[in-house]
Amino acid sequence: MALDEKFDGIEGPVYRPDAKDPFFTDLSKQLADEGFFTTSSAAIINWARTGSLMWMTFGLACCAVEMMQASMPRYDLERFGFAPRASPRQSDVMIVAGTLTNKMAPA
Repeated sequence: MALDEKFDGIEGPVYRPDAKDPFFTDLSKQLADEGFFTTSSAAIINWARTGSLMWMTFGLACCAVEMMQASMPRYDLERFGFAPRASPRQSDVMIVAGTLTNKMAPA
């Protein structure tokens, strides 16, 4: 973003909506190349702090049982703002719990 420009009478950086944000440009390139994003759990947690994280789980094996248990009363992730959703359209993050094979996501 072109935040370093100064204008007369205005102090501090000025936002220019026509300027391209390098962060989103890099994400768009990665999405166009691979079709998906991968990240660390720390980055997801920091991103989730900005608001409620709507997540969808895609269970492939026994790990799916653990993801279902996270929504149950013993752990209840909804009290922390994590709300499970039923479809990818409504969710921010898809958690793939289990082992991926080459047929599912070619390396």
